[in-house]
Amino acid sequence: MQAYELTEIVRQRAESGQPWLEFLRVPTLSMGLYELAAGATDPQLPHTEDEVYYVVSGQGMIDVAGESQTVGPGSIVFVAATVPHRFHTIMEDLRVLVFFAPAEGSQVLEQGHD
Repeated sequence: MQAYELTEIVRQRAESGQPWLEFLRVPTLSMGLYELAAGATDPQLPHTEDEVYYVVSGQGMIDVAGESQTVGPGSIVFVAATVPHRFHTIMEDLRVLVFFAPAEGSQVLEQGHD
C-alpha cells in the first residue's frame, strides 16, 4: 500500500523550493502537488497525458483551450492531453492535486505532429 498525508506532501513541496512535487508514479498514473502564490504566473505548457486538477485551497481562474473558469476549493478540472491550459488571476494561494494518466512525461508526441 502507498498512503500519503497532504501535510507531509505540502512540507516536502515547500522544502523543494519548486511549485511542483510529484509524489506518486506508476506506469499508468502519476500524482503531484502544484502550488502557485497569489498573483503568480503559471508557466506550464501542454502535457502529453490527460490530467485532472483537484483544487484543495485557494482561488483563481484556469484557462483551458481559451475557455476560462473560476476555481476554488473542491473544483475539479479535466484537461485532455496536448490541450493548452494554465492558471491565471490567482487571488489566493492555490494548492492543487494533479493526476496524470498515464504517468506525466510517459507519452511522446509523434514526429511531425504539433
